[in-house]
Amino acid sequence: MSEKEERERTAGGTLAHRVPDLGALELLLAVARLGSLGAAAREVGITQPAASSRIRSMERQLGVALVDRSPRGSRLTDAGALVTDWARRVVEAAEAFDAGAQALRDRRDSRLRVAASMTIAEYLLPGWLLALRAQRPDTAVSLLAGNSAAVAERLLADEADLGFVEGLTVPHGLDSAVIAHDRLIVVVAPAHPWARRRRPLAAEELAATPLILRERGSGTRQVLDAALGGLARPLIELSSTTAVKASAVSAAGPAVLSELAVREELAIRRLVSIPVDGVALRRDLRAVWPTGHRPTGPARELLSLTRG
Repeated sequence: MSEKEERERTAGGTLAHRVPDLGALELLLAVARLGSLGAAAREVGITQPAASSRIRSMERQLGVALVDRSPRGSRLTDAGALVTDWARRVVEAAEAFDAGAQALRDRRDSRLRVAASMTIAEYLLPGWLLALRAQRPDTAVSLLAGNSAAVAERLLADEADLGFVEGLTVPHGLDSAVIAHDRLIVVVAPAHPWARRRRPLAAEELAATPLILRERGSGTRQVLDAALGGLARPLIELSSTTAVKASAVSAAGPAVLSELAVREELAIRRLVSIPVDGVALRRDLRAVWPTGHRPTGPARELLSLTRG
């Protein structure tokens, strides 16, 4: 392609086609400073033939000679000196751009806002956050605990960077990844009549029994309602897993809780697990984030820790 054809080709293109890239401009600045194409090539980490090719390509792109080459070294032409001055300002602007982007990354990495539904917040996240602190001691972490619906609201309002939910479905507007599995179990205090049952509880009887339940919007209640095809009017409705568990321990009535939440109480028989026939009370635990915004920085590292 002739120089005229090259100029015609680049004249109508985008700025990216008409302006040399940063690597070429940095090479030209190195030639101006060092007076040697070979020394400039070594400074920017390329071979001398590659440097010569890049300079020639830039000259074709701009339509002017930039460097006079001789056995004594490389010298800028008058046009080359002018282009070098412009190149210096472009590179300085790029350095400022890079510094600003790094400042944004540093600010992002200095904090992590996590929103999690109750069971995950109380029984899984503490271990994950301790592991994250070992990797990122300078990252300040805030944890917002609530039901699965509240977690979705926080994420969609940009009030959290990463969320964890326990429900059957992924809230609208969020992407997700399954990080663990959980089982819901029916528990009662040892003094409750069900503790002396010899046969498993029928799913229909469980559905018809007033239970100590979490509030509407909680993942636990959503899973239970879907599995049983409906629930009786709650005996008590409470806003945390800990409160539901404490009520069950006090013999207020039966409750359905995550196996994660009652391991200790079952081991010391403060609560008794009641088998249920005809229903599978299993659920996926998910990490969630706004659709199209894959976690980055500390949020990405926390997500990786949940899968370890």
